[in-house]
Amino acid sequence: MALKQKSQPPYLHLAELTASQFLDIWKHYDADGNGYIEGKELENFFQELEAARKGAGVEGASVNFGEKMKEYMKKYDKNSDGRIEMAELAQILPTEENFLLCFRQHAGSSAEFMEAWRKYDTDRSGYIEANELKGFLSDLLRKANRPYDDKKLQEYTQTILRMFDMNGDGKLCLSEMSRLMPVQENFLLKFQGMKLSSEAFNSIFAFYDKDGNGFIDENELDALLKDFFEKNKKEMSIQSLTNYRKSIMSLSDGGKLYRKELELALCNDAPSPI
Repeated sequence: MALKQKSQPPYLHLAELTASQFLDIWKHYDADGNGYIEGKELENFFQELEAARKGAGVEGASVNFGEKMKEYMKKYDKNSDGRIEMAELAQILPTEENFLLCFRQHAGSSAEFMEAWRKYDTDRSGYIEANELKGFLSDLLRKANRPYDDKKLQEYTQTILRMFDMNGDGKLCLSEMSRLMPVQENFLLKFQGMKLSSEAFNSIFAFYDKDGNGFIDENELDALLKDFFEKNKKEMSIQSLTNYRKSIMSLSDGGKLYRKELELALCNDAPSPI
């Protein structure tokens, strides 16, 4: 449902949205399908949201639009990147039972998320099959002691499938699914703005994976991170090293850091499902 001409903004006037309606709104404003509402898309969203809320009597006349937009961004743009991701939009719009917030609040730690993920990504490809999604979500909810019935689980599954299997190939990517995590727990977001080319990544990984078994261990990680910082021309303090190490170890399996999962975090041209 890409933005075409001046189509009617969907559902913005409603006091409460279903998960499906929320997704329609997302697709309406993320016109280029890049996973964010930004630039002109973002401006259109806030203008039309304010107009819809005024029309529905939810909000009265406000101060200047620019100030109102800054106020929204300060409140909801949790990682301060100047754009709205799906889970941030989920906090702005009133949703009946917000499936994204449900997972962001109850998915547990990044280590628990990865534990559930590995159960299905058995070949460590960085993908799970779409027909495994229901089991994956069920495992996450069970770990969080979050009650659910089969009807609700089916709704979550179908909505998230529509959200993340953008090209309809029946695969769901770890880097996309990690958006279900709270921003502070999303290990992949930590590396935005600091990435390696495939060539640089392959060179560094091969240097530390001397026996060619496809993984490195925690003892080799500090040296790998040092190379990572140097390639990105960044200073490395003890605090930043600690933070990055903690984020990357979220990807480990019993202290083993596998190539594909590290590539998703550190490489700027790692495979994407979109």
